[in-house]
Amino acid sequence: MSEDAPLPIRPRRLRRETLRRMLRRTRLGISDFILPVFVCEGEGVVSPIAAMPGVNRYSVDKAADWLAGRAAEGFCAFLAFGVIEPEAKDAVGSAALDENNVVCRLVREAKRRRLPMAAMTDLCFCEYTDHGHCGVLSDSGDVDNDRTVERLVWQALAHSRAGADVVAPSGMMDGAVGQVRRGLDAAGFADVAIMAYSAKYASAFYGPFRDAAGSTPAFGDRLGYQMDVRGGVEEAIREIRLDVEQGADIVMVKPAGPYLDVIAAARRAVEVPVAAYQVSGEYAVLQAGIAAGAVDSRAITESLLAIRRAGADLVISYFDRHIVQAFGSAEGR
Repeated sequence: MSEDAPLPIRPRRLRRETLRRMLRRTRLGISDFILPVFVCEGEGVVSPIAAMPGVNRYSVDKAADWLAGRAAEGFCAFLAFGVIEPEAKDAVGSAALDENNVVCRLVREAKRRRLPMAAMTDLCFCEYTDHGHCGVLSDSGDVDNDRTVERLVWQALAHSRAGADVVAPSGMMDGAVGQVRRGLDAAGFADVAIMAYSAKYASAFYGPFRDAAGSTPAFGDRLGYQMDVRGGVEEAIREIRLDVEQGADIVMVKPAGPYLDVIAAARRAVEVPVAAYQVSGEYAVLQAGIAAGAVDSRAITESLLAIRRAGADLVISYFDRHIVQAFGSAEGR
C-alpha cells in the first residue's frame, strides 16, 4: 500500500493471542449447562442409545451415580425424563402421576445423596401415553388442552413432593404455566420454579429423543400444539411473553441451533433467564459429522458458543464430555 493511502483502522491489531483472549465476549462455563438424563426402571441399568452415541438410559441408581460424577465436575443442574415400559402406558399417561415413578425416585435419590445440583423435571405425557401424544385425547383424536393441563398440575405436584427444584412444562399447552403456578402455590410449593418450554417447534430434530424415551406418536403429528417451523419470530415472542405473564421463571427455545434468531429475540423481549435446548438431532448430526471426518470436535464448541452468543443464559446439551474439555478451565471459558 502506498504512503498516500494510510490504513489507520486495522482490526488485526487486536487478533494477537493475548488480546484475543482478553477481548472475548462470548464465554461459557460448566455451570451454564443443564444435563438431560433418561431414567428407566430396573437396577444397575446402563443402556446405550444407538442414535445418540455416548448417551445412555439409566436406572435410578446408575443415574444418581452418573449425576454425582457430573456434579463433581461442576455441573449444577439436570433435567430428568422418564422412560417406562410399553405395558405401563395407558391412554391418559397415568404413570406420570405416580409419586413412585422413575423421575420422582431419581429426584428423591439425588436429594438423599445431597447432590449439589438443581433437580429439574420434564412435565409432559408423551413418554407415558400409549399413543405417544403429549396429553389426554379428545373424542376427535386431538389433544384436549384443558384436561391435559389439569393433569400437568398433578404431575408437577408429584415431582415437587419428591423434591424437584424446577418443573418444566414441555407440551405447549395453552395456560399450562399459569395453572401449574397456581397449583404449586396452593399446595405450599411457592419456591418451586417453572422453566417453560415456551417456544417449542414441531422440529425434525427430535427423532433420537423419541427413540430414547419411547415417545414417538402412534399416529398423526404434533403440529396442533407445537409451533410451525415456518412461523415468524413474532409468534414465538407472543408465546414467551404469555408464559412470563403466567409466572414462568425461565423460558426456553427448542431446538437451539436452527432457532438462534428466536433466542436473540427472546433475550431482547423478556427479563427472565432464557434457556435453549440443543436437542437430540443436533447432537446426532454433529456426532455423525465427527465420526465421518467431515468436521472435528471444535464444531461442538462453535455450536454451543453460537447458542450463547445469541442470548441463551442456560444451555441444555448432551455433550457433557466435550463441555468439560472445552469449558472446564478458565481458558475454555
